[in-house]
Amino acid sequence: MTDTLIPKRNNEGFLESAEHWNPQVAEVIAGEDGIDLSNNHWEIIKFLRMFYAEHEMSPPSNRLFVKAVKEAFGEGKGNSIYLMQLFPGTPAKTACRIAGLPRPTNCL
Repeated sequence: MTDTLIPKRNNEGFLESAEHWNPQVAEVIAGEDGIDLSNNHWEIIKFLRMFYAEHEMSPPSNRLFVKAVKEAFGEGKGNSIYLMQLFPGTPAKTACRIAGLPRPTNCL
């Protein structure tokens, strides 16, 4: 994918508009972080996009992100270790950036 096909992003790499996201954009953003998206990644990305559509916001913090994933998928996936393995750094921030969503408000 060439740079001309990547929608405009802010200085932290978040899309300016969530509507410009598509799976190819997610692959490019994930690749910038050295992440090769698996089915487990896509499950969380799709969940985040549904969360955003329902609440019109990203999960506001990593703690609430973990809690929301736990409620949706159970303790096996709704825990910090699992999510950090998928989305290194701050999982909520990394996952939201790849999912084309706004930066969580309380993430560093």
